[in-house]
Amino acid sequence: MIVTTRHVFTVRGLNKRPGMCRDGARRWARAHGIDWGDFVRNGIEADKLEAIGDAFALAIVKWARECDARERAALELVALEAAHG
Repeated sequence: MIVTTRHVFTVRGLNKRPGMCRDGARRWARAHGIDWGDFVRNGIEADKLEAIGDAFALAIVKWARECDARERAALELVALEAAHG
């Protein structure tokens, strides 16, 4: 699974507001040896973030999986509705 900056900027439960600010996310990426530009363009594999193991990395992987599950469920519902007219 690919984690993207969309997940970074929308993750819930870290602060009162969703997501991490761009500057904070860049600092976090730099501290963990993540190329920010590559992350923005291509995302990063969830297992690489899990290997980092800090609370933020684990939170964004969990959030990305939750988002993916919701998106798949929504697509399945649309397909089901389309099939039943």
